[in-house]
Amino acid sequence: MNPMSKSRAAILLACATVLLGACASTPEPKEQMAVANAAVEQASGSSADAATELAAARDKLTRANAAMARKEFVQARQLAEEAAADAALAQASARSARSSRALTEVRQSIQQLQTQLNRS
Repeated sequence: MNPMSKSRAAILLACATVLLGACASTPEPKEQMAVANAAVEQASGSSADAATELAAARDKLTRANAAMARKEFVQARQLAEEAAADAALAQASARSARSSRALTEVRQSIQQLQTQLNRS
């Protein structure tokens, strides 16, 4: 091996060691898992109004738990964060659906009042 190849090999070995060390030291995402669990639980009360979004959140939380069991903490963290975001979306979608229904009811009431006024 020439001197240039030896230094490249040493640099590559050092980089590989650092990367492997970084992967091995990834902390368990306990906080993200707790946040995701709480978010999905809270969004479960809105399941009728945002079933699709809630199903996505539950699926990602299940996959995050499986990744935790395999000690794949990077993937578990990502899935937990996605589950929390999907749960927040489910809650927002449910609020939007309820607001739309309330608006429809108010408009119907206004129309009924206008009809009654026109008869008078």
